[in-house]
Amino acid sequence: MSSVYDTLRRILVLEQELGYRDRAVIGGLDAFLAHFLQDDIRAQGYRGSDAPALTSSLSEMLYQYKLKSLPLRKSAVARALELLDSHDSGVSSATDPQSAVLNELPSPRDVSTGQKEVADTTKGPIVSWPHKQPQQVIVPDPSSLDADVTVIRGVSTVTQERLARLEIHSLRDLLYYFPYRYDDYSTMRTINQLALGEQATIVGSVSQVKAQRISKGRYLTRAIIRDDTGSIEVSWFNQPYLERQLHVGSEIVLSGQVSEHLGRLVLASPEWEPLERELLHTARMVPVYRLTEGLGRHALRKIIKGVLDYWESRIPESIPEAMRQEHDLMPLGQALIQMHFPTSTASLQQARHRLCFEEFLLLQLGMLRRRNDRLAQPGRALEIPHQALQAFTERLPYKLTNAQQRSVREILDDMSRACPMSRLLQGEVGSGKTIVAVMAALAVVRNGLQVAVMAPTSILAEQHYRTFSQLLAPYGDIRCELLVGSLSQSDKERVHSDIASGAVNIAIGTHALIQQEVSFANLGLIIVDEQHRFGVAQRAELRAKGAQCEPHLLAMSATPIPRSLALTVYGDLDVSILDELPPNRQKIITRVRDSAGRERVYTFMRQEIESGRQAFVICPLVETGSDETTKAAVAEQQRLQRHVFKGCQVGLLHGRMSAADKDRVMLEFREKKYNILVATSVVEVGIDIPNATVILIEGAERFGLAQLHQFRGRVGRGQHKSYCILLSDESSEETLARLQILEESRDGFEIAQKDLELRGPGDFLGYRQHGLPLLRVASLSDLVVLEDARQAAGRVLAQDPTLERPEHQQLKAKMSVLWHTRDISY
Repeated sequence: MSSVYDTLRRILVLEQELGYRDRAVIGGLDAFLAHFLQDDIRAQGYRGSDAPALTSSLSEMLYQYKLKSLPLRKSAVARALELLDSHDSGVSSATDPQSAVLNELPSPRDVSTGQKEVADTTKGPIVSWPHKQPQQVIVPDPSSLDADVTVIRGVSTVTQERLARLEIHSLRDLLYYFPYRYDDYSTMRTINQLALGEQATIVGSVSQVKAQRISKGRYLTRAIIRDDTGSIEVSWFNQPYLERQLHVGSEIVLSGQVSEHLGRLVLASPEWEPLERELLHTARMVPVYRLTEGLGRHALRKIIKGVLDYWESRIPESIPEAMRQEHDLMPLGQALIQMHFPTSTASLQQARHRLCFEEFLLLQLGMLRRRNDRLAQPGRALEIPHQALQAFTERLPYKLTNAQQRSVREILDDMSRACPMSRLLQGEVGSGKTIVAVMAALAVVRNGLQVAVMAPTSILAEQHYRTFSQLLAPYGDIRCELLVGSLSQSDKERVHSDIASGAVNIAIGTHALIQQEVSFANLGLIIVDEQHRFGVAQRAELRAKGAQCEPHLLAMSATPIPRSLALTVYGDLDVSILDELPPNRQKIITRVRDSAGRERVYTFMRQEIESGRQAFVICPLVETGSDETTKAAVAEQQRLQRHVFKGCQVGLLHGRMSAADKDRVMLEFREKKYNILVATSVVEVGIDIPNATVILIEGAERFGLAQLHQFRGRVGRGQHKSYCILLSDESSEETLARLQILEESRDGFEIAQKDLELRGPGDFLGYRQHGLPLLRVASLSDLVVLEDARQAAGRVLAQDPTLERPEHQQLKAKMSVLWHTRDISY
C-alpha cells in the first residue's frame, strides 16, 4: 500500500486513541485529505471525478470531519479503517483499475511542503503535519523567474518599493532571499509539559481575551489559552487589535519562549496562527528575514511561500542528474523550499549543502574556463639561463630555502612553455619573495625581454628598486629604473623614452607604470607586488603593455591566503607557496594588553629606545572623529611627543600625506632621525626598518588577524629581539581570545584561515574588489565542498569545454548570469 495511506491509517488509529477530538494532525483530517489525497492524485494526472475510488470513498467518509458529532466521528474513522484494511487485502484493487497508480504516489517525506512527525504520546498528543491549502498569495503564470514581483497577486507598487529596498526586484530574488536565522518552534508541548526558558509550541482554545490600556499610548492584551492538560496566560504589548482577532472558543497555535510572571509560567508576545491554516509562523522552524520599514515578517513569509509553492516543481534544474546522484544533492526546488521553510535541521543542512555546492560549481566553472582560455593563448617560451641563475645564487650570502628553490623551479617551468604564465607567489613577510622575483626577472632579461615591477606605494616601489639594483649590480649590463609619481616631469619623460626604446631592462614603479604614455619595447614579465591592492582593471592595463605577445605574470602577496580563498579569488592562477622562513629570522614575541597596562608598555619602549632601538605605534584612524575613544595618529603623535616621550623624536606617517612626504618620513625613520614613528595602516606592507624592535598597535580589536600579522612583520627584520604589543581598550573575553591567537601562533596561513572564518571574505584582502560573484549560501570555510565542486567542474570541462551538451545547458546559462560583466582575468 502507498505510504500516504499507511500514514493515514496511523493517523486514524491515533485519532481513536485520542478520543476522536481531531487532534491527531494539526489542521485536522479535512486538511490532511485535501492535500495528500486530493492534490497529489491530481498531480499524477487525475482530474475531478477521475480520482481513484479509494480516494473518493475515504474523502466522502471523512468529509467535514471537524463538524461531525462524536458518534459520527467514531463511525467515520471505523469505516475508513475498514476500507483501508480491505484495500490492503486486495479487495479494492480488484475493482479499481487505476489503483496501481497509488503505489507511485510520493510518501509524505517526499513532499517538500510536508513533514511527517509521528506523535509521541509521552510528550503530547499532537502530530505535526504542515498541510498545504491555497495561499492568499497566488502567483499567476509569469513568463520567467526574472518577472517583476508585481506579478504576485497582492503585491502593490508600495510593497514593490519596500522589497526593492531589500534588493528584491524579481521572483528569482525572492527565491534566493534566504533567512539569516531560524526560530525553532517545532517542539510540540501540552501546557502541563512546558518548562521555563524553552522555545515551544502549544495548541489550545482561547477561553478569555482582553486588551487594556496600561499607560499613555501603551496597551497590554492578555489571553488565557487552555488545552486538555491546563491553561496558561499569554500577553502581547501594543497590539490591542488582537482582542478582535482572537475569538473565545477558537483554536490557535502559539510558539514562543516560556517565561515566568509572579511565579507562574507565561508566554510573552508569542507568534500565533489559527489552527485551520497552513502554519508558516508557528509549530515549525520559522525563517527570520532581514526586513525593512513597512514590510512585516508575516507578510514577507507569505509572499516568499507563495512564490515557492508555484516554482518548486517548475524551476529548471541546473545540476545534471548524474552529478546530483554522485554528490547526493537535493533537487533545486526542494532545496529552496527547505532553505526557507525547513522541516528539520537535517533537511536544512541538506538544502544548504546543495546550494553551497552549486554556487561553488558555477564559480569554479568560470575560474577554470578562464584558466583554460589563458592556457590557449599564445605566449613566449623562454630559454632558461641556468648558468646565470646558478651564478646569482652562489653570490648570495645565504642559501635559498627549499620553498624558494621549489618556487623558482615552478616559475621557470611556466615561463619555458609557449603560453603566458599566471602564477601567484604567496609568502609571509621575510620568507624571501623578492629574491624569487629577482631570479625570475634575471631569466627574462637574459632572453632579451623587459620586466615591469608594480608596487602599491612609492615607498615599496623605491625599496624594490634598491633591492633589484643591488642584487643585479654585479652583472653591469642590467639597467633598473624607478617610475613613481613624485619624479619631475623631465625625469618621467626620460624614463618613458628609455622604457619605450628598450634601454631599461627592469622598470619598477607604482600606478605610474600603467599610464597611457608608458610603452614597452618588448615586455616579457610583469611582477605585481601586494597584488590584492590593485584592481582587476589596473592589472589588465599593465598586461596589455605587452604589445607583441602577452607577457608572463607573477603576482606576489605577503598576506598568507587560506586555500579556500585562493581557489575562489585566484582559482585561475597557479600557486607557489613559500611556507618556510630563512633560518636567521627573529621570532617576534607577541603580547596582548589592555589599557591598564599602557604605562608599563611605555616604560618598556623607553628601555628599547635607550638601547638604540626604534619603535612603531600604529593607530586605527588618521584624525579623531565621532569615536573619540579610538586612537588617531595625528593626536597620538602630538600626545606622545609632548607628554610621554619628551626627550625623543616622534614622527608621523598616514595615508593622507602626499607621496613625497611619506617617502621623506620613511627615509628619515630609516636614517634614525625618529625614535618612534606613529602611523596608520600605511605601514602594513613592504617597509624594511631593521633597527625597529617594538611595534605597539593601538585599538588592536579594530583590525583583522591577518592585518595584525602583517603589522607584526614590520619588526624582527634585524638581528635584535623584537616585540609586538596588541593594546585593546575592549576587555571582553571574545576580543581577548581572538587577539590571543596571535600570541600563540606565528603561522600566517593558520592565522589567515582563522581571520577568514571570523570576518568572512568581504573584509579579507578586499575580496569584493576582485569582481567575483557574491556567495549567498556558501562560506569559504566549506573547503571540502569547494574542493568537490572544483573537481566536478574540472571533469565537466574536460568532457565538454564549451558546455554545449544538452545536460549542461542550464549550467551554462546560470554561469553566464553569475559571471555577467565580471572579469577576473589578469
